[in-house]
Amino acid sequence: MDRRKFLGQSSLAAGALAVGSLAIPGLLNANTELPFTHQPLAPLPKWQGFNLLDFFIPDPARSPAATTQQQLTWIRDWGFNFIRIPIAYPWYLKFDRSRDITPEEVYQVDEARVQQIETLVSMGNEQGLHVSLNLHRAPGYCINAGFREPYHLWTDAAAQEAFYYHWNFWAKRFRSKTPAQISFDLVNEPSMRKDLNDQHSASGPVPGEYYKKVATGALAAIRKENPAHLVIADGNNVGNDPIPELIGTPIGQSCRGYYPHAISHYKAPWANKEPEKNPLPVWPGKIGDTEYSRASLEKYYQPWLELKKKGVGVHCGECGCWNKTPHDVFLNWFGDLTGVLNDNGIGFALWNFIGDFGLLNSGRADVDYVDFHGYKLDHKLLDLLKKRQ
Repeated sequence: MDRRKFLGQSSLAAGALAVGSLAIPGLLNANTELPFTHQPLAPLPKWQGFNLLDFFIPDPARSPAATTQQQLTWIRDWGFNFIRIPIAYPWYLKFDRSRDITPEEVYQVDEARVQQIETLVSMGNEQGLHVSLNLHRAPGYCINAGFREPYHLWTDAAAQEAFYYHWNFWAKRFRSKTPAQISFDLVNEPSMRKDLNDQHSASGPVPGEYYKKVATGALAAIRKENPAHLVIADGNNVGNDPIPELIGTPIGQSCRGYYPHAISHYKAPWANKEPEKNPLPVWPGKIGDTEYSRASLEKYYQPWLELKKKGVGVHCGECGCWNKTPHDVFLNWFGDLTGVLNDNGIGFALWNFIGDFGLLNSGRADVDYVDFHGYKLDHKLLDLLKKRQ
């Protein structure tokens, strides 16, 4: 569907898809209510699995090797039931990549690339895996630098219209999928960072009313195609904080498993301005001036556990540790982190499957790898993950 047709049809559906008195450009009017406003989401399944990075980079020429059917079979055979597919929306567009994208080009979908995404979703479903489709880079926002957006998702109506368009597009493509097969994770790790081209610039949580406006607008665009489609919103403040403004809507919420960053992102250059000065991590114990333990993790996740008690579906869409953290420290910390989640019925997905944070080919210098079909398998990590199933 092209942009003009989408905007025209969406106005016809506004009577069934508006949220209270909230006006959302191009999709909702100000005087009608969602029929599901008082129908909160049931608890989410305890999905466990991996993030697959096939479409994570905006430039397809730099994408990693495509996930294979065999790799998905390994995930299934190891007892996992979930894959999350973080997508940079420019990956599936047609435009001149030698310059910055324009607002008009944000709508230029490349059908051949869309079909590649559809193929991975179908392959995952064929293995009995639930697929979470996520816009890691959405029109007007990404937690990562490396691509210049033409506007700002949280403040610009044009960005919001494009955001709703893309989610309506994917909902239509997967209209026949059941909630057991697919869910839609709206935008990765929201924050109010004003300079989208500097990942180290100051940021903070998106104002709750802004987040609710954008999330419920996307929900409406998705459920226009299938009222059973399952929708999840990442926690505010880069995934750390629950979103109280969404309680009472049928939107699940996704936390993160990167606390504390002193362990999960030790020496990571994109997460630290001076990574070489990071103190050596330990677990449990003192890092810098702060003492950490499993009790620290229980305190960090308490707001998410309270959210779950209120009937909101909670899942941890990303967790893991970059490969510079000593392996024994990583495993000790990760055992406690996944233990807290598991003991409270919250599933999780490792970032990533193959790569620096991953189960295969992580590049850690202190791991006794097992050769597995030509990959280097971190068997101690795999054993830990299996214990949480």
